[in-house]
Amino acid sequence: MTTHEQAHAGHSCCHGGTSAASAAMKTDPVCGMQVDPANAKHQAEHAGETWYFCSSGCRQKFVAEPCRYLPGKAKQEPVAMPGAIYTCPMHPEVRQQGPGSCPKCGMALEPELPQAIEDDSELRLVRRKFLLAALLAVPLLLIAMGPHLVGIHFPEPTQTVLRWVEFLLATPLVVWLGGAYYRRGWQGVMSASPNMYTLIGLGVLVAYGFSLVALFLPAAFPAEMRDAHGHVSFYFEAAGVIIALVLLGEWLELRARGKTSAAIRRLLELAPKIAHRIADDGSEQDIALDQVVVGERLRVRPGEKIPLDGVVLEGRSNVDESMLSGEPVPVEKTQGDHVTGGTLNGTGSLVMRTAKVGNETVLAQIIALVAKAQRSKAPLQRLADRVSLFFVPAVVAVALLAFAGWWMFGPEPRLAYAVVNAVAVLIIACPCALGLATPISIMVASGRGAESGVLFREAAAIESLARVDTLILDKTGTITEGRPTLTDVVAGSGHAESDVLALAAALESASEHPLARAVVEGAQKRGVPQRKVAGFESVTGQGVRGVVDGRTILLGNAALVGAQAIPEALSMRADAMRRDAKTVMFVAIDGQVTGLVAVQDALKAGVAETLRELHQQGLRLVMLTGDNETTAHAVARSLPLDEVRANQSPADKARVVHDLQSAGARVAMAGDGINDAPALAAADVGIAMGNGTDIAMESAQVTLVKGELGGILRARRLSAATVRNIHQNLAFAFGYNALGVPIAAGVLYPFFGVLLSPMIAAAAMSLSSVSVISNALRLRNARI
Repeated sequence: MTTHEQAHAGHSCCHGGTSAASAAMKTDPVCGMQVDPANAKHQAEHAGETWYFCSSGCRQKFVAEPCRYLPGKAKQEPVAMPGAIYTCPMHPEVRQQGPGSCPKCGMALEPELPQAIEDDSELRLVRRKFLLAALLAVPLLLIAMGPHLVGIHFPEPTQTVLRWVEFLLATPLVVWLGGAYYRRGWQGVMSASPNMYTLIGLGVLVAYGFSLVALFLPAAFPAEMRDAHGHVSFYFEAAGVIIALVLLGEWLELRARGKTSAAIRRLLELAPKIAHRIADDGSEQDIALDQVVVGERLRVRPGEKIPLDGVVLEGRSNVDESMLSGEPVPVEKTQGDHVTGGTLNGTGSLVMRTAKVGNETVLAQIIALVAKAQRSKAPLQRLADRVSLFFVPAVVAVALLAFAGWWMFGPEPRLAYAVVNAVAVLIIACPCALGLATPISIMVASGRGAESGVLFREAAAIESLARVDTLILDKTGTITEGRPTLTDVVAGSGHAESDVLALAAALESASEHPLARAVVEGAQKRGVPQRKVAGFESVTGQGVRGVVDGRTILLGNAALVGAQAIPEALSMRADAMRRDAKTVMFVAIDGQVTGLVAVQDALKAGVAETLRELHQQGLRLVMLTGDNETTAHAVARSLPLDEVRANQSPADKARVVHDLQSAGARVAMAGDGINDAPALAAADVGIAMGNGTDIAMESAQVTLVKGELGGILRARRLSAATVRNIHQNLAFAFGYNALGVPIAAGVLYPFFGVLLSPMIAAAAMSLSSVSVISNALRLRNARI
């Protein structure tokens, strides 16, 4: 007997003796066990009611998704989230609350932000419709085409019966299962945007209407419209099978389109369902994530996901942040370190305080950016939009010309040929494939980028990045870490390095300057004992002074300690360090210079290799920095840069971008600070470091989540692959219609005797959209 069964048996045994006891029992909504409220250790409040559970596991499941386990909820179809905005995958400007169909193209609307659990109710509905359509269409096709295939001609009484059977089979297909398509087509006409369903509706209703007249009023047709046996042709099977094939195409398309949102659903699944809240008395309670507020203390147990963004208060652990950086090496977290919701805790236990909840978390912002990029339009889409605007009227015109041509010049029965070929033209033309060619690739590429730490704010950036020929880079925080670190400690004659560093750290412990933090952290890492400082004073532009162990200590530049007092050996070392882009601070005790410390903002890992590869791709690399000439050129010395400009203000950086654009360059700008925001906004593509300021990220079209330049390489490879994919889709869509429409009109008949059946046209039309989507889905496996 399992533990769960033993618990069940125990409850039943202890409380099953009397009816009063049974009446007092409560049902665990998760597993269905009977639980005694008086002795239950696990309970939760929901919607003003208390629920009781047999175990903590059942309680956790209920707290995470209460609606899933409440009576009567489990078997209901998924419903739209209250206030959820739905949009069209082809026309993102179409937005409404709740599901529906697009008034322009007739496609089913999709939620702007997919839910973690995919709502496949529409997919299942279309699948059921297709299976029912297949049950009607297969016998309909056999009855209509079977005698022709085997060369059998039935006598008149049997022919009449078979025609009525065709009518009975085709009518529910055309009237009921195809009803939604006529509504979508009419919506397009009413909104002055006829669409794919307009063509389908016209074709099906013409074929069905012609057959109805032939069935009920056969005498209305002249002799030249009858076959050798004197019968008028029927096209019930064409109308019915077309509906079945369109349903098959819609089912396959929905399955394929569902995969384009897989990246967002994977991101949504990164967040845990519950959090362990620590109360003021130290007790812990499991609560749903949406109940957590800023400032609450949460327990993160070993192996669990960090629930929300916050700061570590207690504990030490290694956290897997690969969802942000793509790097598999865990990052050590201890008191004071920031943690991000959705990242995976290692073997240690942490207590954290929440800093961001809901839509403010890093994960929520990543999801919002991906969803926004997926719904935005790329410049290439404008071409498809312009063509689609005139496409349906042009197809109707071709169908009318085909009808007129066959009626006037075709073989007998002319009207029958005219109807069949006009219907084939209407059915085979597929504006859906043309309209999907660009947005479906953008959707897949946005998700693929998010999984690789590259967030595109808009579709135009995906397309534009592949054409960039000049890359401007900020120095601090983009090429360098943006966080100075202690690199050198040099002691003068008669002094120890540890004493020099201890005195420098004592002074800097009272300062908030970034250089001060570098010295203090460097001293801590080297195990230098901390000393106390008194009389601390900051000297603007020069350094700091104070009293340590009764001695007056100075720490700063040559102007503070007196250039004449610096020993020649220390002065020469300082000059050499400055040439290596290090900031030098001298240490003086009671007016005597006794040593120096050097701090440097180190290059980010892999910067040289990344820039070298970008250079090999033909990009011109320009570094802009507000730092001085000496430091700027020292940093650039080991990098493959084409141009370096120092002492650049925010306005200067934006001006450089405009100047390069005026000269014909396509410019991308990468930066991380507020001072980079004007240039990021001015560039053709702005690239923000994810470890930078919010203002920089708001000004950019691309964000590198972890802030490493290698993300630019990934972004460019993905951009190039996406543009190729879009071109392939557009070429297929244009080529398909350029070949399909004339063939359907009958241009091959005079030469080869070939005509295209409306049923074959319907199958080709459905498969064209599926082919475009399938090609776009290849981007999910693109090597970037």
